[in-house]
Amino acid sequence: MPRPILDEAHIHAAIRQEVANHHQSIVREVQAALVGDRVVVVGMGMNPMPKKALKALDAAGVAYKYLEYGNYFNNWRRRNALKMWTGWPSFPMIFVNGILVGGADDLVKLINSGELKELLSSPST
Repeated sequence: MPRPILDEAHIHAAIRQEVANHHQSIVREVQAALVGDRVVVVGMGMNPMPKKALKALDAAGVAYKYLEYGNYFNNWRRRNALKMWTGWPSFPMIFVNGILVGGADDLVKLINSGELKELLSSPST
């Protein structure tokens, strides 16, 4: 079942453009990285979970691109645009072949099950 998103008809015409463009530069940065890199980790400073993900990828010998946006004290409004775009509530956000696979614990499960290797051996989408 798709997650509910307020449709445009239920957003007043006077604010539709503001809603559509709110902090979209950060979303476009991540989208650009997804085109050029098979594994992209989006994180924030001071959060141990992005570090856990990077350490797991390093241990597995998997190349990745890491994008860091602020920390607990700044850039939270910009990061919210990523949360609204993906629907994922926390950091890191990990993408494989352009697909959101979850956070650090989800990544570790993929590595341990061998599924990450399978995903990376298939052609990227």
